[in-house]
Amino acid sequence: MDKIDELLAKIESRLDKGVNKEVVIEILNFIKCPFPFEILNEIKLYGDYLPKNRELGFSDEKRYVHFLWDVLDKSPMCLVANFAIYYRQILAKRLFKSCGKNFVAEENVRFNVPDNIEIGDNVFINRGTYIDSKGGVVIGNSVGIGERAMIFTHSHAEHDHSIRTYEPVIIEDYAKIYSSVTILGGVTIEKQGIVGACSLVNRDVRRNTVVVGTPARELRNRRNLNRNGEELALRFG
Repeated sequence: MDKIDELLAKIESRLDKGVNKEVVIEILNFIKCPFPFEILNEIKLYGDYLPKNRELGFSDEKRYVHFLWDVLDKSPMCLVANFAIYYRQILAKRLFKSCGKNFVAEENVRFNVPDNIEIGDNVFINRGTYIDSKGGVVIGNSVGIGERAMIFTHSHAEHDHSIRTYEPVIIEDYAKIYSSVTILGGVTIEKQGIVGACSLVNRDVRRNTVVVGTPARELRNRRNLNRNGEELALRFG
């Protein structure tokens, strides 16, 4: 076992025993991330102030795991892909409502309500993506999401900001979301749908179609060359 694998095994072993201040300090030391450890038991994250997290219950353990996710991007270790990818996989199993195998998240992937995120197998999320999961986000199997995508699942009344509306976003199997796409609440991207770069999606995307534009409109059917599902041989990288 090489040193990186040993480090990942140590981190996973510590987390398996429960997450508290002492475990967080150990992991921060492992990844060489300086921090004033004496304030760890006082920290609050942005998620602590969200009504949806308070409703679901934002535990100390969940706060610490979310902190460990975000803090990696403040450390040079975020540049070490064969560490960072697997580190995030370890945390994702403890953060999200569910997370399948072979999950890959690049740098600076952010979210606000981890308990409302469900992720299937073989999902790739590229750097800079933001997931507002207050209303719930379900990502199916073999989905690819490009750089700087934004997913929103809630909005505020114009006459009273405290009045909120929550609507889930569902991205079905084998869908592809290209870079700088914005998806609004209540949208379903059906199986094998594709959203072109820089599009704003405010309505459902039909199965096996390509949409583009602001707002997005259907352009054509996906060019699958008679392949479907696993035959599409999606490989992320």
